Amino acid sequence: MFDNGNWLARITETTAPAAVVLIRLYVGAVFLFEGILKFLRPDALGTGRFDKLDIPAAGFVAPLDGIFEIGCGALILVGLLTRLAAIPMIVDMVGALLITKLPILWGEAALFTDKSGWWDFVHESRVDLAQLCGSVFLLIVGAGTYSADAALVRDAGGRR
Repeated sequence: MFDNGNWLARITETTAPAAVVLIRLYVGAVFLFEGILKFLRPDALGTGRFDKLDIPAAGFVAPLDGIFEIGCGALILVGLLTRLAAIPMIVDMVGALLITKLPILWGEAALFTDKSGWWDFVHESRVDLAQLCGSVFLLIVGAGTYSADAALVRDAGGRR
């Protein structure tokens, strides 16, 4: 069932060590919780924040972003379709860095009016950069031994 020509096999197979579970737990939990917070605190983290950043259709984009963060975060946590789930989260983090953090370098940040320059940028973007790096890592290596992806491959008689 799982062979090199099968797209599902290509995205679920992994030779990554079991320790990848630690990266998955961190990255998945942060995305899941941040997605939930977009709904629990819409003025500060959801639609209100997107409005303040002048993101078009904030009432649509913010909840959509929250849904993606919740869904992809949960998939990453359990290690199911991890590579596929990492892709929208990479886009999410690149967008967050470009829209909310990069303007700090120029002193034009809509959310951080009292911050500008390299050191403020590095400080404010640390979690976004960690999430981006973690997501890229998971895209490259896959979910690891302790994951639903690895179980799918094992159950289907695939290689490990």
